[in-house]
Amino acid sequence: MIYKLLSRLGIEVWKDIPEYEGLYQVSNLGNVRSFKFNKIRYIKYLNSKGRYAVGLIKNKIKTSNIRVSALVAKAFLNHKRCGHKLIVDHIDNNKINDKLYNLQIITQRENLTKDKKNKSGYTGVYKTTDGYAYYSQIRIGKNKKYLGRFKSKIEASQAYQQ
Repeated sequence: MIYKLLSRLGIEVWKDIPEYEGLYQVSNLGNVRSFKFNKIRYIKYLNSKGRYAVGLIKNKIKTSNIRVSALVAKAFLNHKRCGHKLIVDHIDNNKINDKLYNLQIITQRENLTKDKKNKSGYTGVYKTTDGYAYYSQIRIGKNKKYLGRFKSKIEASQAYQQ
């Protein structure tokens, strides 16, 4: 995508924020500007979770604490909120780097497992206490489900994937 390349080069491109056209714009570098009172003002603040956010006003109704990363994804990646099925992820895990090249849309499950490293090198695969075999387990909600004991970590990983 051309906008991702431009953000990597530091070239700023502005787009209207969907549903706030003519009022606010967001850039591929993670900046937000307002056109209120015929003046251009740059707006964003660090919220209580340490992420950049903005409060947008439309028809005298204020929506507070919208994450800038969500606005960038909405404008440039055509992301639509769908609960926790697909989420906006920071590739480098730096939650204040809202540049387009650093954002991707992935599932909640991918986000939870993408950076977790265990000794086996496979998600959900662990070495048994005797050290001669591997077992696989998966977490569903708050419950862990044991998937079995396997001779190799590849077999255990395949069980996890299924």
